[in-house]
Amino acid sequence: MKTFTLLLQDAVHSEQIEGVIAFVGEDASGSFSILADHARMMTSLVIGMARFRVRDVGGAKNAEKWRYLAVPGALLYLHDNLLSINTRRYLLEDDYELISAALQQQLLAEETVLHSTRQSLRQMEEEVLRRMWKLGRAGESL
Repeated sequence: MKTFTLLLQDAVHSEQIEGVIAFVGEDASGSFSILADHARMMTSLVIGMARFRVRDVGGAKNAEKWRYLAVPGALLYLHDNLLSINTRRYLLEDDYELISAALQQQLLAEETVLHSTRQSLRQMEEEVLRRMWKLGRAGESL
């Protein structure tokens, strides 16, 4: 069976996985699958989970089981049987339940940070408006 190489890269590290049989991901148009010798392509993966299978090497314990890849969005590029996935960060795991829980926890943490950032911006806007109003009133009294 023909295989291809998967190159995962994030902000702090990268890893190359040889012998990939199939990759399943999702972009804005829906789910798609990639096999060896697929035509050149580029797309943006949505936030969530992708999966792939690696060729059985010598009767390995985890032979041809799915491996799971969680990303907060990523750029996927395939050319000459090299599938590159570039993202801010990724989680790679063999256990679906474990990576699903980790992804859920990560999304909740990011939502909390986003809420905090929005609240801080709202407070800054209110303070700027308050100061502009005071400056306008001080200009009127002169």
